[in-house]
Amino acid sequence: MTRYEELLSEYEEVLDIQERPMVCEGLYGDETVWINQKLSESRKVCILAEEIGHYKTSSGNILDLRDMNNAKQEHKARKWAYSKLIPFERILDAAGAGCRRVYEFAEYLDLDEAFVAECLRCYGLL
Repeated sequence: MTRYEELLSEYEEVLDIQERPMVCEGLYGDETVWINQKLSESRKVCILAEEIGHYKTSSGNILDLRDMNNAKQEHKARKWAYSKLIPFERILDAAGAGCRRVYEFAEYLDLDEAFVAECLRCYGLL
């Protein structure tokens, strides 16, 4: 089972998760998560984790990120996704396996490179 399939199965009982053609990558509202069906699986799992992070940590309409409270909720959901998909121990495992560059970490973790880079920045490692 892929990481995306594992995350889907973990939350399928509490969330309605749908893949659709979309102009954005993902969206969460009213216990429904929409994922852009055209994304790679390694990107889908990252977007799904962030949208589940919104389910776990956010409230209300936070689409306007110019509002500081909304931006804080966005950041909180992303941090939840980072800790869900890449707990610090996994970074240590990847480093122990010889990963030094972001793309190596992304390949080792089977995740999207941009997401891994953002996570490493959040952890203060980039």
